[in-house]
Amino acid sequence: MRNWLFVEDFARGIGHALLHGKPGEVYNCGGPDECDNLAVVNRIIELAPADPGLIEFVTDRPGHDRRYSLSSAKLQALGWRAQVRFLEGLARTVDWYRENEWWWAPIRSGEYREYYERHYGRALKA
Repeated sequence: MRNWLFVEDFARGIGHALLHGKPGEVYNCGGPDECDNLAVVNRIIELAPADPGLIEFVTDRPGHDRRYSLSSAKLQALGWRAQVRFLEGLARTVDWYRENEWWWAPIRSGEYREYYERHYGRALKA
């Protein structure tokens, strides 16, 4: 299980903590929606639409936590609230990727890897 939050709500939460929080305090920023990873992947498959056969199951790492969830009560006490439910945000995210192929196409083509190795290759080998 994971606690999911739309990226724009997360950005608003960070800004809210910076503007209204107390310096040195820790503020968790999480959403009201919890679901497991497979449910998220299945929803992406539906939204894309894509072949469910693309899902690849892998062995979990030893000691992996079964649940990641947090309380945003301190941030909410400052007046912040998530504005977008996760499934709506997920649909908006899939739409963004669909409308912005220029951003991800170089990653799939290998162009990004070539750029990365040109600029950071020495650090990768060290």
